[in-house]
Amino acid sequence: MKVGLMGGTFDPIHLGHLLAADSVCEALELDEVWFMPTNVPPHKEHKPGASAAERLEMVRLAVEGHPRFRASDVELRRGGVSYSIETVTRLRKEHPDKQFYYIIGADMVQYLPKWYRIEELVRLVTFVGLERPGYSTEYETLPGPIREAVRLVRMPQVELSSTEIRQRRAEGRSARYRVPDRVNDYIEVNSLYET
Repeated sequence: MKVGLMGGTFDPIHLGHLLAADSVCEALELDEVWFMPTNVPPHKEHKPGASAAERLEMVRLAVEGHPRFRASDVELRRGGVSYSIETVTRLRKEHPDKQFYYIIGADMVQYLPKWYRIEELVRLVTFVGLERPGYSTEYETLPGPIREAVRLVRMPQVELSSTEIRQRRAEGRSARYRVPDRVNDYIEVNSLYET
């Protein structure tokens, strides 16, 4: 079974995340994509605006009803900083029958050499870099062993970010049409990201 792993703060999850996962599912014929909210992201400066439980619930609401999408709390259960090597090692131990594909944005491909224990990680998982118009993955400049572990998949250009959605909410504006309807309802009912 081929499983895509999509990590992120998902603060909040938005339609761009779902479109990216769907693009990879189609291109690589994945059986499932697991969305894994990070506990403490190693690459981000800001602390999440929503709690871990709220972020996980928004992911659950976003993927509910999709036959191949799943919400996973593996990184939240582990606690601490969410290092990919620890997550992938654990998942491979728990699911030895699955082949994992780690989905990352175009901007993250060039930073792979700086990832914690990347030399081990590239032996455990295939990375899928999302190619978007206007973004360079700098794939050609990656060291050989890392480059060999990366597949590139094109996705449509979507100008959406969780930062923009939080900003809109802080300004009293809606996140509608940027997040799934059920996620929007959850954000509004729980007054998330309001100042």
